[in-house]
Amino acid sequence: MTPVDPEVLPPGIIVRDAQASDLPAIVSIYNEIIPGRMVTADLDLVTVESRLPWLQLHNPAHHPVWVVEENGAVIAWLSFDTFYPRPAYDGTAMLAIYVTKARRGSGLGRMLLTRAMRHAPKLGIRVLLGYIFAHNEPSLKLFAAHGFGRWAHLPGVAQLDGIDRDVIIMGKRVME
Repeated sequence: MTPVDPEVLPPGIIVRDAQASDLPAIVSIYNEIIPGRMVTADLDLVTVESRLPWLQLHNPAHHPVWVVEENGAVIAWLSFDTFYPRPAYDGTAMLAIYVTKARRGSGLGRMLLTRAMRHAPKLGIRVLLGYIFAHNEPSLKLFAAHGFGRWAHLPGVAQLDGIDRDVIIMGKRVME
């Protein structure tokens, strides 16, 4: 598997705004992650129906959901999520990046994060955040490698299978 250059998409790969028809693939990728208890605080698998309102809250002009397609199949996605629903926080977004198991480690996460940082100012977003479990070293390293700092440590705020888990908030200002 050839790593993906974050600036150049290889043949057969496109990044585009998600559509409702992508939701089954988005949910499938998300559900792959849940049992590992390392990436999301969801404890049970989600359904397409349960995620439809989430997708409808996203606006391609300000808080998009992007999918990565390879030869017509969705293999990864990124969402710009509302940080806090108050007007003063409109310029801040939380990022979520998910890559299908077969393509993890291929550079798709790096490519999506690079694109998010580059496009955020065009979306009116000045600050990007990642809420990452402290035991999720791959994601912490990914965000740190892109210049995100550790802005907060929230001890024991999540409980996964009876184990208290810390959350690290990684942050980066992408526009003054």
